[in-house]
Amino acid sequence: MEAVRRYPVAVIGAGPIGLTLVNLLGRFGIKVLLVERNPTTVQEPRAVSIDDESLRTMQAAGVVETVLSGVVAGYGSHYYTRRRTLFARVEPTGQPYGYPRRNAFRQPVLEGQLREALGRFPHVEARFGWKLLDYAQDEARVTLSLEGPDGARQEVTCDYLVGCDGAASRVREVQGVGLEGTTFDERWLILDLENNENTTKHTEVFCDRHRPCITLPGPDRTRRFEFKLLPGETDADLLAPEMVERLLRTHGADPRATLRRKVVYRFHARVAPRWSFGRVFLAGDAAHLTPPFAGQGMNSGIRDAQNLAWKLAAVLEGRLGPGLLDSYERERKDHIWQMVRLALRMGQVMAPRSWLHGALTQGAFLALNIWPPARDYVAQMRYKPPPRFHEGFLLPDGRGRASLIGRLLPQPRVRRPDGSEVLLDEVLGDRFALLARADDPAALSTLDQPLWDQLGAVRLVVTPDATDAPGAVSEPAGEAGSSFRAALAPYAGCALLLRPDHYVAASIPLADPKDAVLAVEELLTATGKAAPARAGLLPANS
Repeated sequence: MEAVRRYPVAVIGAGPIGLTLVNLLGRFGIKVLLVERNPTTVQEPRAVSIDDESLRTMQAAGVVETVLSGVVAGYGSHYYTRRRTLFARVEPTGQPYGYPRRNAFRQPVLEGQLREALGRFPHVEARFGWKLLDYAQDEARVTLSLEGPDGARQEVTCDYLVGCDGAASRVREVQGVGLEGTTFDERWLILDLENNENTTKHTEVFCDRHRPCITLPGPDRTRRFEFKLLPGETDADLLAPEMVERLLRTHGADPRATLRRKVVYRFHARVAPRWSFGRVFLAGDAAHLTPPFAGQGMNSGIRDAQNLAWKLAAVLEGRLGPGLLDSYERERKDHIWQMVRLALRMGQVMAPRSWLHGALTQGAFLALNIWPPARDYVAQMRYKPPPRFHEGFLLPDGRGRASLIGRLLPQPRVRRPDGSEVLLDEVLGDRFALLARADDPAALSTLDQPLWDQLGAVRLVVTPDATDAPGAVSEPAGEAGSSFRAALAPYAGCALLLRPDHYVAASIPLADPKDAVLAVEELLTATGKAAPARAGLLPANS
């Protein structure tokens, strides 16, 4: 009888979220089993927008250059009235996290790239055509019952199980948990075109209460059109070839384009009440469904994957205790609801509930264009809630809204001592880090406590001027350098403790780090991991 195989992590579902999670875990050196019920990755277009945070995660997964080869980077959105008058323009130019804010991609291409990238890892096993039948867990393991494409069944065990298996998640179903929230009565017809020559770089949003429409750009002459179904219309009404042809013709589609896909979609704003169950976790659509208007469904799931990946790795490597995993849902859930609310607000702009509501909304945007700060608030996408955690694996510093704690650190390009420029994460890597911006490249020399070695923290000083000192880089000139300086200005004389996902966990005063070191010690202890021996942790006269 074949021995039951055991894996540190098993991931169910090889969509963008599951594939991203496994690539991240693979980079950490974690042995993973990936199970996907379909024989291959998705072959039809679904998600079409990937944001700067997700591209930064692709960078962490070591695949960003490959992914960018299939991406149209840096598109915006133009909003039109019923009479096709432009009333709002969203064209963000900043790259706070190292990449353009909005980018078009094709999901089949992305999934193929991520699946191929798994070949780098001999410790990753991917089983396509296999499905999860059931599972059970105890204090030590999760036992999975799997069925292969030939009907053969096999039992495997894992330390942790992650369900990335979509809205109809089998992992969530076994727990007897549904999704809470709203399934809206609104239905949208989605049409995906290929070989569409008549196109623009940007998304076009026709805010017409009689027939709202969105058209979105894609790579390789692809474009998506979305039309809202009206009361009394059936799915068949809009799927009829003559209706599809008329709608496309009246909104600028190339009549010679190839219709790749047509489907009616009902949107949801639903979140699972729990995302973790002992050794079992949910991510992506298995945990939450977001309306499509903000393009944040897949991107929110990729944030889940990065948040969970480094925590699983830290626990399995023994750097932190299993209590760290309790912070996953606590950190992610609030931000998910922020994305849901953003999508709903954007949906109200796209599909005004009445003539008056549309006129007032569009008039307000036109008025905002007169005042540059208000215009830039819209154009630069400052309305999008920035990623921030208010609780979890972090130590608030009492600075309120100005605090960097719980925030994703900006990622400028920095200059290495050899003169080459790279994005900051290329220097930081996927480890904990102590980072300071200072004139003195040796500014972190006071932080020599064993605690940082236990975390495996790299030390990095960002200097304003060129340096050849080890453990130091210099910031570039221009807007990126200015923005980075402004972000870190309140933390002069401090080091920032960065997590492997590049969120700021704590600030450490360099002149007197004692209290901050003790607080970080307590944070580690709260995960169930003992702090390093006290001997030599602090100066003898502390």
